[in-house]
Amino acid sequence: METSDETLVELATQGNGEAFGDLLRRHYDSIYRIAFRVMGSREDAEDLAQEVCASLPKKLKSFAGRAKFTTWLHQITINASRDLIRRKQAARRKADGWGEVEILRRDEAAQTQAELDWLTTAMNAMSDDLRETVALVLGEEMTHAEAGEILGISEGTVSWRMSEVKKTLRDMARKEEMLK
Repeated sequence: METSDETLVELATQGNGEAFGDLLRRHYDSIYRIAFRVMGSREDAEDLAQEVCASLPKKLKSFAGRAKFTTWLHQITINASRDLIRRKQAARRKADGWGEVEILRRDEAAQTQAELDWLTTAMNAMSDDLRETVALVLGEEMTHAEAGEILGISEGTVSWRMSEVKKTLRDMARKEEMLK
């Protein structure tokens, strides 16, 4: 005669590993089937069945015998399925949020790269003396006096060159706008 689930539960809660193993062998397939039907995925069902089995030793102590053991066990499996679905949805929402951040970051990087490409093209179109001046004044954040000293020209010439750079950049931007 087969030992009842209730007897196995009582023995398992007293530390009888064999009784606990008998409960798992007897009910693992139904835990898995319920998990599979709720989750719709073999991997998720396997994970969930393992999770239920791992938590069962602690949960067995709360089995009061008011319902059949299988009813109680199936409810635990359903609750674990609900929890897993909620965790997956939360992770998906979090991932979606990160996906949006990544899209924005890539768009920003593309825009920055496009601006750098435009600036590089503009700089290459300028004369060497204007490029050198821009490199020192804007790139190295030097004063016009400091740049003039390095270039061997007056501060006024540096100011004039920077004015020429601004005109050149404005003209290039206007031409591009007309082409759009």
